[in-house]
This record gives sequence, C-alpha cells and structure tokens, in this order.
Amino acid sequence: MPPRSCVAEAPKAELDVVGKPLAKVDAAAKVTGQTLFADDLVLPRMAFARLLRSPHPHARVKRVDVTRAAVHPGVVATLVGQELPIPFGILPVSQDEHALALDKVRFVGDPVAAVAALSEEAAEAALRLIDVDYEVLPAYMAIDEALAIGGSGGAVSPQTQPARRLDSAAPEAARIHDYGPHGNVHKEVSFDFGTVEEGFAEADHVREDVFFFEGNTHLPMEQHAALAAFGPDGKVTLWSSTQTPHYVHRALAKVLEMPPAHVRVIACPNGGGLLRRALTRLPSWSRTTRPSKICPARSSGPAGPWPPTRSASWRDISRHGKTEPTTYNVSGNPLPFRL
Repeated sequence: MPPRSCVAEAPKAELDVVGKPLAKVDAAAKVTGQTLFADDLVLPRMAFARLLRSPHPHARVKRVDVTRAAVHPGVVATLVGQELPIPFGILPVSQDEHALALDKVRFVGDPVAAVAALSEEAAEAALRLIDVDYEVLPAYMAIDEALAIGGSGGAVSPQTQPARRLDSAAPEAARIHDYGPHGNVHKEVSFDFGTVEEGFAEADHVREDVFFFEGNTHLPMEQHAALAAFGPDGKVTLWSSTQTPHYVHRALAKVLEMPPAHVRVIACPNGGGLLRRALTRLPSWSRTTRPSKICPARSSGPAGPWPPTRSASWRDISRHGKTEPTTYNVSGNPLPFRL
C-alpha cells in the first residue's frame, strides 16, 4: 500500500483559481492600446519640461544663467538648483540627491537647469540658451582611483552637513561628496563572525578572486515620464511612471516644503521596472499655473549613475566541505565590509 500523504489534497472542484484559465485583469486594455502610461497623459494648457544636463563627469558649477532662456518665445518657467536646495534620497544614510545640481555635478547627465515651454521644440531651443560655467574636477574612472583620494573627513552625514561650496585648495576639493569618513568612501561597515584566521589556517585550500562587474541598466520599452499639476487649492498632483509612489511622495513633500497631505502621487502603469523607476524625478513648476510634463529622451539614459562593482572574496575549504568566507565589496558609493 503506498504511503499516504500527510497533506490532504482538496478536490479540484473546490479550487477557484488553481488550474483555471483566468485572464489577466489588465490584459485586454494593454493589447488593445487603451492603457494610459504617464507619457500618454495630457492636461489642458500643459507645458513641456526639459532638463539641461552636465557634459562633465565631475565639475564645480560656478554659474548658471537662464536669462536668455527665460525670454525665449514659448517659455513659461525656468528652474535652477539654488531654487530647490533641499536634498533627498531613498535611503536615510544617503540623502544627497538634488532635483538640480547645486555646486557640483557628479556624473555625465547630472541635471543642472530646467525649462518649461508651450511646446517640446521651444523647450529644446531654450536649453541651448542656458549659459553654464564649469570648473572641471578630476574624474574617477576606476574604483582604485576613487579610493586613493584622501580628505580630512570626519563622520559627517549629508543631513548634518548640507552641500557647500568647497575651496579649490582644500584637500577635499577632489572628493565626489564632501561628507563621509574619508576620501570617496561613502560609508564603512565592518562585520566579523567567528575566527576567520583560524579557519584559513585549518583550510586545505585558500583561494582569492577579484571580480569586476561593469555598470549597466536594463532598457524597458517605456521611458521615464511624469506630469505635475497644481490645483487652485495649492495642492500638487503628480502622475509618474514610478514603481514606488511612497518614496516620491515623501521626497516631493520634503523638497517642495509642502505638507504631505497637499501632495498626491499617482503611480501610472509602467512598461518595465526592476528598480529603475524607484524614484522618477520632476522639478515642480510652482511659479506657473500650467501643468508640466517631462519625458526624457532615451539618449538621456537612466536618472542617475550606475557605477561598476568590484568584489574580492577569500574562501577556505576544509576537507569536510566547510567554508568560512571573507568578502570585500566596493560599489558606486564605496561600501567596504568584512563578513
């Protein structure tokens, strides 16, 4: 007699979902083209926003002049970083992002200024009228180069030390950010478990490897897009291709210095995510009553840098197959740790 299963199987007739050919709830709308993505939305009197991006990977922003762009036909608003000085970020430890660069740009494509105009063509033309003076700083194309930079440091966070203009003669001048324990190290965390050295001594074989992973990002069919509108009551509504409306809601309320109850974020259907849409940003045009939409061109790339990652690992292997690993990882904001 075969053994009886310890879990009783429910009769198939009692199952409402398992084994049933159920259609996806949103399938019909998507295959018939009725689904509205963020870039499909259009509001009356809508303006089109565009971002002027940095051509340099690392530079100090000495001057941003939007005078000529502001008077270009069709332009309804301009915006620079000094008008939105409050930093934001997803993680509490890294509140170091700005809607537009303040004193520094830190990657090619870092937004420096923005315009909103009555047509996309007018907005593009206005971008070419913005004058920006840069002081180019050293660019680090390898992790070792970035880690070799010193600095007076001190355990300072972006919350306790906001962005400030650095003196060019200061040892911190070549640092990417002006906070952190030292140099270009964003945060250091150390974990030790067990007696690692004894484990190595008892191992039959010890192997050390270094792996390098080039920075990359996926390419969904839909681009980033967002549409913002201020209502007559002074409240703002944002339709965004974000995956995480709660992150965007928190960041908008902080940067715009508005009560959270006055900010509404609507996450539209999006065509691919995988964390690329964790925080889709849009400068808010509080100086115009027109709704504004932005959808960066695919050539603009992702909304932030995707740095390379290197990991070196040591693993001892005993004759019984027991392992005691030690790893050291460095990512975009270098984060060394021992495990």
